[in-house]
Amino acid sequence: MKPRSFLISLASLALLACTSFAADRPRNIVLIYGDDVGIGDLGCYGATRVATPNVDRLAREGLRFTSGYATSATCTPSRFALLSGEYPWRREGTKILPGDAALIIDLSRATLPSMLMKAGYTTGVVGKWHLGLGAKGGKLDWNKAISPCPNETGFDYSFIMAATGDRVPCVYVENHNVVGLDPSDPLRVDYNNPFPGELDGVKDRASLKMDWSHGHNMAVVNGIGRIGYFTGGKSAQWKDEDMADTFTKRAVDFIEREKDHPFFLFFATHDIHVPRVPNQRFVGKTGMGPRGDAIAEFDWSVGEVLATLEKHGLTQDTLIMLSSDNGPVIDDGYKDQSVEKLGDHKPGAQFRGGKYSRFEAGTRVPFLARWPARVKPGVSDAMVSQVDLLATFAAMAGQKLGDADAPDSLDMTAALLGDSTHGREYVIEHSQRLALREGNWKYIEPAPGAEPFKPLTGTETANANESQLYDLSGDAGEKMNVASAHADRVKAMAVKLATLQKSPRTRP
Repeated sequence: MKPRSFLISLASLALLACTSFAADRPRNIVLIYGDDVGIGDLGCYGATRVATPNVDRLAREGLRFTSGYATSATCTPSRFALLSGEYPWRREGTKILPGDAALIIDLSRATLPSMLMKAGYTTGVVGKWHLGLGAKGGKLDWNKAISPCPNETGFDYSFIMAATGDRVPCVYVENHNVVGLDPSDPLRVDYNNPFPGELDGVKDRASLKMDWSHGHNMAVVNGIGRIGYFTGGKSAQWKDEDMADTFTKRAVDFIEREKDHPFFLFFATHDIHVPRVPNQRFVGKTGMGPRGDAIAEFDWSVGEVLATLEKHGLTQDTLIMLSSDNGPVIDDGYKDQSVEKLGDHKPGAQFRGGKYSRFEAGTRVPFLARWPARVKPGVSDAMVSQVDLLATFAAMAGQKLGDADAPDSLDMTAALLGDSTHGREYVIEHSQRLALREGNWKYIEPAPGAEPFKPLTGTETANANESQLYDLSGDAGEKMNVASAHADRVKAMAVKLATLQKSPRTRP
């Protein structure tokens, strides 16, 4: 037996032995992380034009939070906060990353997986990564072992895409290596210069099976334009239609393989990010075009995980959580009929904005927690944030964080398990600039000269020259700016936000 496996076995036996004495410690943890899934995209939050029975079951059998937040309105920063317990705006380089970016996780600090590994869980990540690969300052060679990668951040096993479906390279990476790569056909990536002889999204636009509406017109892979250029690695290129099947199978395989001892699975789906190319089984399922069909595919993936846990008798003592990295976006660069077929579906529910926005729909996301052995089903209005999962899971697992670890992560065990209806006192929302929700009051700091709409997507960014203040108790849609009538409150919240931003940490 390898030393690492031996240590895991000892830790697992110890965990199982003390389960009856640690009611707040789940045997297993599964975190399902959707991509661009809006709070209004799911049946349990009010959607009617797309059916999500598996997600709805999760909500029905667990806690559904009405005020669950990602830290940011875009993918890379939210994922950074989730795994590091640190607000992304504290760090340079945490904006949306290209596919050839270096790893941005600080390996000197505890991460969500490294902490759980230390606690005796076998850890795995499957799906979208988008936090960089390789060392800073170096040029990543995709044809050799890639390091650092998710494994160095605390995952025993990883099967990922480097960035997003619309960014090159369009290959999977398992642990340290590109999957299916032929050494005689080396893979090269460049985000500035095209490779001679390769298809191009502009000059070869007529040949595309999904046309682009803006951007996404560099390299062409599987008949779809992407961001960035690459050449070679033909045998390793993914097929978009099979992506959900591929990721879901790897997630299920991980559970099957690790079912006999405690595990943590971070299942980060690609759905429903662009390009939305669901498997043929889901095409036409919703009448809402590829975006709606991708929601149905996402729900199927959730169902496969639930069924696997049930098959092995793991449902009762597994904490399974579901959330999204940011709010919804409709046209995010491809002509996929998402706008034309939206109808009366409201991806952001009653909230304003979406992906790229500091209005509520940018960061208020689906947030579900099910643990039948411990959590009573219901609905909670407690404010909870993804940045708190590191400290919360550490408390559940009996792990002490170092002073430098998780500087902004708070222990929200009582709220997450439904023991308390009181969560965070405040939530910081982020998209380039910041906003602060404190109780039912929402303050959005000024952004002089900035675009009030995200160019091309049309998303309301909440950028304005003046301060904004909304009373969410009666104005969830943030339509009435009452800053002028509450000057003292605006001043107090502006001071608090500036103080929090300047402080090196918010964890006590």
